[in-house]
Amino acid sequence: MSGADTQVQSRRSGLTRRQKRALSRGVQYAVFIAAVAVLAATADWARLKNQFAQWDLVQQMFPDVITLALKNTVLYTMSGFVFGLVLGMIIALMRLSPVGPYRWLAGIYIEIFRGLPALLIFVFVGVAVPLAFPGTEIPGGTYGKVALALGLVSAAYMAETIRAGIQAVPKGQMEAARSLGFSHARAMVSIVVPQAFRIVIPPLTNELVLLFKDSSLVLFLGVTLEERELTKFGRDLASQTANSTPILVAGLCYLLVTVPLGFVVRRLEAKAGEATR
Repeated sequence: MSGADTQVQSRRSGLTRRQKRALSRGVQYAVFIAAVAVLAATADWARLKNQFAQWDLVQQMFPDVITLALKNTVLYTMSGFVFGLVLGMIIALMRLSPVGPYRWLAGIYIEIFRGLPALLIFVFVGVAVPLAFPGTEIPGGTYGKVALALGLVSAAYMAETIRAGIQAVPKGQMEAARSLGFSHARAMVSIVVPQAFRIVIPPLTNELVLLFKDSSLVLFLGVTLEERELTKFGRDLASQTANSTPILVAGLCYLLVTVPLGFVVRRLEAKAGEATR
């Protein structure tokens, strides 16, 4: 159908394309508002309030939910992120190495740890390692175990992200550095890798958000009262009180961190997009 025919049909209908799009959006908003209104009208708010909004339980959780549970969650996340970043950098360089066995080992590692659920990695670290190496203690106790488990999982994803960032740096950067007398290793460390990290900061920040949520799996390692993170803390109190308010509060504490981090990711992605224009 030609453009002239489309314009004729639009005129006959009495609406322009912009008006049709506005009408379509209006209908979608109306349907959404109607659905929310129906759900709000049919929900049993009294039972929801009784199960999820007991103010006395909320007061009972403070300040431990912040000074203990949230603090431990942040520590677990940061330790796993740092270990995963270092290991991921090594694996990414192995993946790009001209030495065949290095590339094969890195590829096998990435496929295995990217394919396994994080829960199985926690079970492996908490159960299989002590059985395989009797008498061997992972440095740092529970914090060391969590850093190892989260790091092993995140390193596989970070390695691919860093590798893509390195390959995104123009080859002329390496050639220019070599022409100035830099060795390959020094040019990689001083020129290529810093530029690659500027490219991959947004996805790495997104990985930090995912790790923050995955830290809830620490409960499968068996932690003491002082080592509990948000999910374990909320779950224990919910079991004691037979009420779900502590779980809701723990979820809100996760959002206190993940929502600002998500905003940071979007800002970094926007800046990266502007830099490439």
